[in-house]
Amino acid sequence: MKRIFLFVLTNLAVLALLSLVVMVLEQVFHVRLGQGGLGSLLVMAAVFGFGGAFISLLMSKWIAKRTMGVAVIGQPRTETEQWLIGTVTRLAQQANVGIPEVGIFDSAEMNAFATGARRNAALVAVSSGLLRGMSRSQVEAVLGHEMTHVANGDMVTLTLIQGVVNTFVIFLSRVIGSFVDRAVFRNDRDGFGIGYFVVTMVAQVVLGIFASMIVAAFSRYREFRADRGGANLAGTGNMVSALQTLKHGQGEPMPAQMQAFGINTGSSEGLMRLFMSHPPLDERIAALNAPAR
Repeated sequence: MKRIFLFVLTNLAVLALLSLVVMVLEQVFHVRLGQGGLGSLLVMAAVFGFGGAFISLLMSKWIAKRTMGVAVIGQPRTETEQWLIGTVTRLAQQANVGIPEVGIFDSAEMNAFATGARRNAALVAVSSGLLRGMSRSQVEAVLGHEMTHVANGDMVTLTLIQGVVNTFVIFLSRVIGSFVDRAVFRNDRDGFGIGYFVVTMVAQVVLGIFASMIVAAFSRYREFRADRGGANLAGTGNMVSALQTLKHGQGEPMPAQMQAFGINTGSSEGLMRLFMSHPPLDERIAALNAPAR
């Protein structure tokens, strides 16, 4: 369960690069993208906004492997690896998705994630700490949670949401930049001044922060759904037990760019809760224990 923050971070980096390309084209080569009015600007913003999101999606599995040092299991060499392959295969069949790649990454923290651009070509990986710190029934529940993410197509849905917010970040930042350039800096020349360039980049960062809140809210929602899916695949008691074990788990946290992809992400207070990719573990446990409606 680790799919979101790395995706968002990669997306923002790609978005910044694409925006820089647009700026260079306009400032240096005088190519006027979106000059045909707000409609043309919106189309341009959508092309770049969705482009950044889909590039991030296509890169997600490759980056996750290298960021976390995932060792993909080809031919199982131990009984644990054989059990892991067999369990993921069975859960994939229950969830009616293609059998994903399975890997292990070295981390003292109990964690796991699933990622990939297609539900039938995903990657599921668990930490060495998870295998040491949980019983097999608990690990199975965690794997069921991850396979639910895959079956629900969460990464594709995230890509669409990210593409929409990217589009409006690009569109609104350029509208704000143009307004400030002309109204505040009194630029009446044919073309954009330095005020436009600076204000647009600042506005894009600020709007990008608000956009991240939207993505984080969706991420929290999908975690509740994945917990319920893990409970359906491996038993509610096992899913609750796994989450309770995570509350008491020890180990070094994952790199910041991967934390939102993991099942164990700690907690935040105050305004930082708006950027949490996962609900607090207590809330997730309470949701599983609540009577079905």
